[in-house]
Amino acid sequence: MAGGAPKVHAPVHGFETRDHGLQIGGMAVTRLADRVGRTPFFAYSRELISNRVAQLRKALPDDVLLHYAVKANPMPAVVQHLAGLVDGFDVASKGELKRVLETGMPVDEISFAGPGKTTEELREAVAAGIVVNLESPREMERIADVGEQMGIRPKAAVRVNPDFELKSAGMQMSGGPKQFGVDAEAVPQMLGRMKDFDLEFRGFHIFSGSQNLKAEQLIETQRKTVELAISLAAHAPAPVTMLNIGGGFGIPYFPGDEHLDVEAVGEKLAELMPLVREAMPEAKVIVELGRYMVGEAGIYVTRVVDRKMSRGQVFLVTDGGLHHHLPVSGNFGQILRKNYPLAVANKMDLEPVETVDVVGCLCTPLDRLGDKCHLPRAEEGDLIVIFHSGAYGPTASPVGFLSHEAPVEVLV
Repeated sequence: MAGGAPKVHAPVHGFETRDHGLQIGGMAVTRLADRVGRTPFFAYSRELISNRVAQLRKALPDDVLLHYAVKANPMPAVVQHLAGLVDGFDVASKGELKRVLETGMPVDEISFAGPGKTTEELREAVAAGIVVNLESPREMERIADVGEQMGIRPKAAVRVNPDFELKSAGMQMSGGPKQFGVDAEAVPQMLGRMKDFDLEFRGFHIFSGSQNLKAEQLIETQRKTVELAISLAAHAPAPVTMLNIGGGFGIPYFPGDEHLDVEAVGEKLAELMPLVREAMPEAKVIVELGRYMVGEAGIYVTRVVDRKMSRGQVFLVTDGGLHHHLPVSGNFGQILRKNYPLAVANKMDLEPVETVDVVGCLCTPLDRLGDKCHLPRAEEGDLIVIFHSGAYGPTASPVGFLSHEAPVEVLV
């Protein structure tokens, strides 16, 4: 690489190695593969998820609540485990809603976001008694109609599309024209109309972006978010009792990425809390995270089924692929494809001796799991492990493509 040494992956934390083999949940991945019965599979570490939530609790102010965005990983066992660790859930579909209602989480601590909620979804949300984040004036009218028909007063918050964005975010969710939320300048008018409907106003949901590794950018966005919420609260039809300031905390997927300084974010958020308490004394302040809670706690394990040479390049062909794990292929938001951390699970302590391409089993050149990877020599039967696979795995992938079996998921 011109101009300096090649970029390397940030250290992968939490996984032990014994006798050359990767461990997860106190078990060798090779043994876990036997227990699962087949490859490929996703495995999520109960311990690492718990440790991440504990880290967040320590870093963030005591009076800030933690909500889990179920879209990141809706596996039932993961959601059930997190129900005992977090303060609430955010869902984005009736399927996710059904899943979290089974956990026993208090309905007041469940919110529903998304720009295209159907009338059926609104009815189920109102019947459940959860908070619905309204994405448009029309949705406000629709949920009011649903509530009137059902004889239930819906709980509603307004999702706001700020006029600022979360800089350096992997995915921008605010600033400029967006399908998400109500433009900030239009919110006062919507709040003025809300008093004409029989709705229980709860507050605001202000989510600006995701996958950000820059503490200074998150700190700036949180400050702007609090200031915006305070200005909008003056127009609210009732006191604000819920202020969801979003998340955006990222994890280091690619070479050159660094771990987020979550302690710095927490320190600055603590400095903002007195402003919130003065302007909105009844408000619960919520940080909503998905990927940051579960992403680094998961691995994807796939088996080498063929080792082949093509015009001087070694290819390790596996039984996995983008149909299970679309993000790792680079086809889930990457502009230029970059590798996730990847290793040979049963040869962890061995020195790299060759450069190989790791590919999946699908009939498409897009099915690439690792380009030019420096690995120990891998043979048929060896296990390839892809780290940071705990978020946006099977449910973000075209599992039905080419009619292969769906991957197994386990929490260990």
